[in-house]
Amino acid sequence: MQERNTKQKQVIARLILEAGHPVSVQEILEVGRGHMSRLGIATVYRTIKRLLDAGELQAVVIPGDVVRYEAVMPHHHHFKCSRCDRVYDLDGCVKELKSMVPKGFKVENHELTFYGCCRSCA
Repeated sequence: MQERNTKQKQVIARLILEAGHPVSVQEILEVGRGHMSRLGIATVYRTIKRLLDAGELQAVVIPGDVVRYEAVMPHHHHFKCSRCDRVYDLDGCVKELKSMVPKGFKVENHELTFYGCCRSCA
């Protein structure tokens, strides 16, 4: 069965793509209501699930924080501002991390988050 491409889905997908940084469900809802005043939280969650299932979105999980979402992109890391709580994408990956792994271990994946103050808050 072909999935419908509703106006809500289009707005939510565009908001996530244009944000330029990982966004939470609450951020999506707040910005989305600026475009569609009747946008509901259930629609946001349902659309995120569909976009995740379709491989168009990826979840950004930072321990102890809300899950955020961003368009699928090559492996990279994140920076979380401890003042404004915004999460930023960092380009690339630190390859030297592999030297920290004990001999005989095989790394399959990793996540790295930096914490501090962003330019706006510093």
